[in-house]
Amino acid sequence: MSLEQVVPGVHRVNLGFVNAYLLEDGDGLVLVDTGTPGSAEYILDAIRSLGKLPEDVSHILVTHLHADHTGSLAALKVATGAPALMHPADAEMVRRGESARPSEPAPGLINWLVVKLFMGLRGSSAVEPAEIEREVADGDELDLAGGLRVIHAPGHAAGQVCLLRESDGGLLIAADAASNMMGLGYPPIFEDLEVGLASLKKLSRLEFEAACFGHGGPIRKAASKAFAGKWGR
Repeated sequence: MSLEQVVPGVHRVNLGFVNAYLLEDGDGLVLVDTGTPGSAEYILDAIRSLGKLPEDVSHILVTHLHADHTGSLAALKVATGAPALMHPADAEMVRRGESARPSEPAPGLINWLVVKLFMGLRGSSAVEPAEIEREVADGDELDLAGGLRVIHAPGHAAGQVCLLRESDGGLLIAADAASNMMGLGYPPIFEDLEVGLASLKKLSRLEFEAACFGHGGPIRKAASKAFAGKWGR
């Protein structure tokens, strides 16, 4: 695990293959995503390294149902006592302990190889069930971490949301709508490629200086221009 500041008040918890994020919220923190099963202690260590306690986490925002984002949700809810927020299209599956729908590799040989070598595509993989206390929808404004707008961005997962913070130049938490592992590009898999491409166009019409991702490093400057240049406005 490593911890780095993306922009003031936003910290990337690098869990290896996947990222979680800690957002400063007054004297507390908001956690975005929870990593794979077994990641809870790494995230709790990151919380402590910021001089906070687990109970200082006020909310857990979960971008979508896949096990690399929900795998430690149940454990972190116990450790922090924080409620979880998700889009309803994925929330019910998380409550049942399910973490996948049938998906296909994104376009490109590298994505195909990543999927075939490292990821299971079919069926539902089990994680520990976790309650979702609040369901969120496209356009919801959350009074958390300086203000966050929920952007529904399906395609990679039907209930995936991104989070837009418009203050301080703008920051997009892009979840797995896109990745930045070897440059800005597709996530490795899509439940529905056509819907995912429409979501990328939707995101490319927004204004944000910085962007961070479920997979790969952040873009700190001119991020919305990079999205628009790749996927058009």
